[in-house]
Amino acid sequence: MRVAIGADHAGFPLKQQLTGFLAQQGHTVFDLGAHSDDRVDYPDYTLAVAYAITEGRADRGIMICGTGAGASIVANKVKGIRGSVAHDTYSARQAVEHDDMNLLCLGSRVIGQALAEELVKAFLEAQLLREDAYLRRLAKVKSLDDQR
Repeated sequence: MRVAIGADHAGFPLKQQLTGFLAQQGHTVFDLGAHSDDRVDYPDYTLAVAYAITEGRADRGIMICGTGAGASIVANKVKGIRGSVAHDTYSARQAVEHDDMNLLCLGSRVIGQALAEELVKAFLEAQLLREDAYLRRLAKVKSLDDQR
């Protein structure tokens, strides 16, 4: 899978670890920065990851900031992005299966490397369940993009 990954300064160390993990898992990784722990603004990197998805350069994305909350807020401002914070494997998997989440947001000040790897694996292995109820709800969510 083609995975875009980004982080602000708080998420930089975890991004570095996850980039290697993703490559070991056989994914094509697009590291969109930040490329150091110098202070930067998370919206810039969240948008880079989101646009990589909406422009078709990546299948899914991962954004890491201090809590994941700021990245999630920014991600969901982009048409076609369904992003969420997930700090447990059930949520990381279920948000894809039920809601077609395409951008996982992680908080580097909330979770460690081992859990982050489990979350990423659950997120990337999950697929949308094509059941009527989920597809109907997803259509309603997608229709909100047209109201912007």
